[in-house]
Amino acid sequence: MPAAKINIGNVEITSLSDGILEFDLCNFFPEIPAESWDGYRQHLTEEQHVRFNLACFLIRSDGHTIIVDTGLGPKPADAPETPWGELLNDLTAQGLRPDDIDMVVLTHLHRDHVGWNLQFQNGKYVPTFPNARYYMSGIDWEACHDPELIESRFPNAPECVWPLEELGLTVLMDGEFSITSELTTLPTPGHTPGHMSIMISSQGQRGLVLGDVLHNVVQAHETDWVSRADIDPEQTRITRRSLMEQLERDGTTVAAVHLPAPGFGKILRAEGRRYWQALEL
Repeated sequence: MPAAKINIGNVEITSLSDGILEFDLCNFFPEIPAESWDGYRQHLTEEQHVRFNLACFLIRSDGHTIIVDTGLGPKPADAPETPWGELLNDLTAQGLRPDDIDMVVLTHLHRDHVGWNLQFQNGKYVPTFPNARYYMSGIDWEACHDPELIESRFPNAPECVWPLEELGLTVLMDGEFSITSELTTLPTPGHTPGHMSIMISSQGQRGLVLGDVLHNVVQAHETDWVSRADIDPEQTRITRRSLMEQLERDGTTVAAVHLPAPGFGKILRAEGRRYWQALEL
C-alpha cells in the first residue's frame, strides 16, 4: 500500500512509521482518574491501553530529503517480535535508501525519536543516514547530558545522540531556526526543555509537524492532561493550550507523530469541544 502523502505548497510530506508503542492507561497518564476517560473510550484499545504510532515524516523541501525523527530503532536481538524497528523498511518501500537522506531533524531527544540515528558496527558508531547532518535543539542537547535526567529521561542518549558530536554531524538549533526556506522550528517546550515543532510555510499554505505536544487525540480538548513522559507538566500545559488554540484558529494542517497513522489532520471545534479531525487522503 502506498504511504500517505500530503503537500503544503511545494513541500511534500510522507508519513513513515517505525511501528507502535502501547501502555497501560494509568501507567502513562497516572494523574488522570480512570473514570475521566469514560467519554473517550473510543480512543483507547480494547484492553483500555493507549497506543502510539511511531511516525517519522519524510519531507522534501528546497531540494533536500529530510527525515523528521527516527523512531525507536532496530529490534532488540533478544526480542525480535517487538512491534517497532520498521523505519528502514518503510523507507525502502518509498524507493529510498538511508544515504538518500541529507538532513535528520529531531523534534526532541527522547528514546522513541532518536533510535535509528546511529548503529554500532565493527566496534564503532556509524550514522544510519551517512550523508545527513543531524539537527536538534541545543537546549535538549544540554538536557540529555544532565546526570539527573539521563537515566530517567534520556536513557539511550549515550548511544543514539552523544556520538554524533564526535562524528561532526550535529547542528544545534535554538529559537526559530530556519532549516530550509520553507521549514522553521517553533519552540514548544514542556515535554522536554527544548522540544520543537516544525512550521511549514510554502506558497501561502501552512503546516506543522507537531512532535509530542499530543500523545492522544483526547488532549486536543483536554489540554491539561499530562503524561508521565512530560518533563515539565506545567509548561507542557501552557504550550499545549496555546498551540491548540492557535491551530484551531488558523486551520493549520498538522502532522502528528503519535496520533493514529498516518497522523495528518486538523484541530477543529464543534458543540463547544475541540477535537482532532484526521484528513481524508
